[in-house]
Amino acid sequence: MIYFSLFVVAFTVATIIPFGSEAYFITLLSLGEYNNLFLLIVVSIGNILGSLFNWFCGYYVNYFIKKSWFPINNKIINKGNKIFTKYGKWSLLFSWVPFIGDPITFAAGTLRYPLIPFILLVSIGKFGRYLLIYISIIWAINIF
Repeated sequence: MIYFSLFVVAFTVATIIPFGSEAYFITLLSLGEYNNLFLLIVVSIGNILGSLFNWFCGYYVNYFIKKSWFPINNKIINKGNKIFTKYGKWSLLFSWVPFIGDPITFAAGTLRYPLIPFILLVSIGKFGRYLLIYISIIWAINIF
């Protein structure tokens, strides 16, 4: 159940809902009660799939933008499009960065960026971030 909750948190945080999954991931690693490698895989997959959800929302924005429940407005769309247009596909490596990562992944969908390179670049960025956290926490636990 704990792995599922980590997946849900990581997925949700990769969408437009603003909160972090790092504290939960670090807490679970620190407890030492779970398979640390599996925690790394679950949190990474959840976060990557959340960005994939953003890409699909962007791809179908003309349908979603008319819905009252849809949390993205034209200001967010324009911000993401501006960053993605300026820096291109390499901006997807920074999809993990708070406040700019979600609009970038959304913009990639609105601009119809191909899905396979999108998944590859987002995966490198997001897995890399969690891997760095993973290594840092494991190192800190072993030192202290």
